Amino acid sequence: MSSFLSRLLVAVVLLPIVLGIVWAGGWWLFALALVGGLGALHELYRMARGLHPIVLGGYAGLVLALLGVELGGLVWLFGGIVATLPAALFVFFVSSVRQNAVAAFAVTLLGVLWIGGGLGYLILVREVPDDGRLLIFTVLLTVFADDTAAFFVGRIIGRHRLAPAISPGKSWEGFVAGTIVGVAVTFFALYEQDVVSTGESLVLGLVIALAATLGDLFESAVKRDLGVKDSGRVLAGHGGMLDRVDSLLWAGPAAYFALLALT
Repeated sequence: MSSFLSRLLVAVVLLPIVLGIVWAGGWWLFALALVGGLGALHELYRMARGLHPIVLGGYAGLVLALLGVELGGLVWLFGGIVATLPAALFVFFVSSVRQNAVAAFAVTLLGVLWIGGGLGYLILVREVPDDGRLLIFTVLLTVFADDTAAFFVGRIIGRHRLAPAISPGKSWEGFVAGTIVGVAVTFFALYEQDVVSTGESLVLGLVIALAATLGDLFESAVKRDLGVKDSGRVLAGHGGMLDRVDSLLWAGPAAYFALLALT
């Protein structure tokens, strides 16, 4: 099966399920975030196995972070992330494997903060009173439109590399096109919805689009540093779980704080 067909098949099967769970929200969304988060965290720790991440401590921290945000909101999201340190410390002490403590703790905490924190903020966006469902779908659509426009425009007319040392395939032309399309999607999604004003919707769209690009570039930098091309193959032609959510892990927090500032 070709890469294109495998990507199409995975999208046709999984996309309706994911969108349905996002629509339902609540504990359904928590379960989706937990499964996806553990999968993405596993991929990161596997890529960084040379740094000896404290895997069990990281898993515990991610579970506590997502459970915290579902039960107690923003404060308990950070409580769960902070809990990664004692959990990892306990595993580190009882482990018989000798490893570099600085590198091990750094990559362990990075994974929970990056993946658990990013998914936690997406849950917070979904739980915004009255407008959460509209806002989370706006974030998802904006990131998808941004990524799609950047890819195709970059392939067709891209000449100037955006970040040649990190991701040679990305171009300034694609970045500009993706950002414009992303802002337009946010504007039309929130037009006359009494959530934010017209000007605020443009600002929100710009924040989401820029954060999505940074999220993509951040994962590219991590993978390049660790010497891998894709985070995994669990989603066939789409790569790994982390490859699919990298933009959202930055767009979610950016959207949440932008909404706090604008509303």
